[in-house]
Amino acid sequence: MSFRSFGVVRARAVRAALALGLAAPLLTGCFEEPTPHDAVRDFLVGWQTGDYAAAARRADGNPAVVRKALEDARLQLDAASIRFTLRGISQDGDSAQAGYHAEVDLGENNPLWQYDGNLPLHLVGGQWKVRWSPSVIHPDLHPGQRLAVATVPKGRKPILDRNGNPLQDETVLHVAGVIPAKIKDPGRLCDQLSKVTGFAQDRLLSRILSSPPQDFVPLATFGRTKFAQIKSKLEAIPGLEFQIDNPPVAPKSPTQIVGVVTAITPEAEQKLGGPQRAGDTLGRDGLQKAYQDQLTGSTETRVVILDNATGRQVKELKAWPGRENSSVQTTIDSRLQHVGDSAVAGPRPAALVAVQASTGEVLAVSTNQLHQENDALAGKFAAGTAFSIIAAEGLLESGLDPKQKVPCSADRTVGGARFQQPGIVGVTTPTFQTDFAQGCVTALASLARRISGQRLADSATQFGIGGDWRLPLKTFSGSMNAPDGDAAIAKIMAGQGARVSPLAMALVAAAVKSGTWRPPVLVTSPAAPDPSVGGATQATAQPVTLDPAITAKLRTLMRAGVTSGAATAASAPGDPVYGVAAEVTQTEKKERTRLSWFVGWQGDVAVAVLSESGDLAAASAIAGSFFRDAQPQT
Repeated sequence: MSFRSFGVVRARAVRAALALGLAAPLLTGCFEEPTPHDAVRDFLVGWQTGDYAAAARRADGNPAVVRKALEDARLQLDAASIRFTLRGISQDGDSAQAGYHAEVDLGENNPLWQYDGNLPLHLVGGQWKVRWSPSVIHPDLHPGQRLAVATVPKGRKPILDRNGNPLQDETVLHVAGVIPAKIKDPGRLCDQLSKVTGFAQDRLLSRILSSPPQDFVPLATFGRTKFAQIKSKLEAIPGLEFQIDNPPVAPKSPTQIVGVVTAITPEAEQKLGGPQRAGDTLGRDGLQKAYQDQLTGSTETRVVILDNATGRQVKELKAWPGRENSSVQTTIDSRLQHVGDSAVAGPRPAALVAVQASTGEVLAVSTNQLHQENDALAGKFAAGTAFSIIAAEGLLESGLDPKQKVPCSADRTVGGARFQQPGIVGVTTPTFQTDFAQGCVTALASLARRISGQRLADSATQFGIGGDWRLPLKTFSGSMNAPDGDAAIAKIMAGQGARVSPLAMALVAAAVKSGTWRPPVLVTSPAAPDPSVGGATQATAQPVTLDPAITAKLRTLMRAGVTSGAATAASAPGDPVYGVAAEVTQTEKKERTRLSWFVGWQGDVAVAVLSESGDLAAASAIAGSFFRDAQPQT
């Protein structure tokens, strides 16, 4: 040992001795021991710091046996650390007793295991020695026995729809593990497995050594594809066994909401530590990631004494039940989700979000090939004249009569900003109601001077645009350019100065239908995910009650959008359908995309549909298909 290394070891020993309340170890060689204090100090300090040879020199047993027993105890517990506190020493002639309090850090986010032990001492050739037996390690440990840590992982709980049905199917996972009693050279096995999988060799080995010898100990879990890739290498490792697990983790629609579950990787194990370990599953995205801790809980852990010969449990010393896991209850309606998926299916990218108008609960989130990440909830799309719902609320509040004549010209300039719109066929001078129903850009822009920028901003706020609401997943509540000046106001009213997500617009439709804007709700239980895994909390915004008189006029305008306006393709049997259609060109990274919108409702189901299409009626047609197939089943 180098002088520097010797200094580090002695420094640790000094700190440990001081923590025990004893004098620091002397640096000299031979000295007399008038009391048992030095023997107690050296034994506990050596045990605590891992200097088992030093501890063994203070015991009366075979040094090799004592050294191995202390080292094995630490391995059998997979202990991150062991700390001792001296409880007192009593002496009676040539015999003595020292009491100690032990704190064992079992790692993996488990609580400390604490217990009280005793060191019997006697004089041997003029020196105090610890009278060695396994009970020195723990009072209940006897010859022919060993310590072990038994773990019982909790199966991952499902994510459920609003009716309690799971939103996952069973999948196949391949679990590689060992039965410790069958392994002749666990170190070599773990070294080979580490090279194949990337899991840390020391962690694999400590898991084997600390487990009951007759139990199957899972070491790594693989999905079907990964297992097929490395199967031959795994099967070449002597002693490695395989089991099939069929957890219900394959996501059903909406897959981007439910999220994907994967077997934990070496990188994730290093990053997360406990309670996740190799062999466990990890939510990669969606609600599976946001609610990882709630869905998995924590592993039940027991410290036990086993019989070496049979491997049977002799006694349980301590048990921690672990944190209970629980299902995640969502507001998704599986029937409406299926209807939405069918409606958006086709060659064109599209998204549909349906919410319950009276509650703000998300009923369905269907997407098909849209290019923006998390497009339905967090996409940032140009609103077009779908934003006219919000603009109209401000105009109506400012005194605009829906029957007022407002020309829908082919070209209009407001405050230096130019707007273009094909005229409304067959109508010389349409009313505002007709302009709204047809989505006339120039008519809406021409009314910029009828509303102040502040009033327009207030209208947007009432409908949650840019508000402080969120879900456990990434969302976008919308944004609006500053309404400074006539040109800016005109652009916003024409939908050219606002970005929204389909979710934000579905909530706008729900507000007009119900008379109250409500923040979205996706999960009803538990209330919020654990923030330690990055999940956002539920919506924090409060409901906003709209002016009943203004809301009634908005409903009339939106009914006209379906009966005589651009949204006629959304018509469906049953309750009247209300809504507006819009089209807009969005430019992202110099790429122009034509978008078609429908925003409206039927009954208590409000929807927003977005389609990448140059056809104004494309989104309305998707909505109509949804409404027709969503009719209550008899």
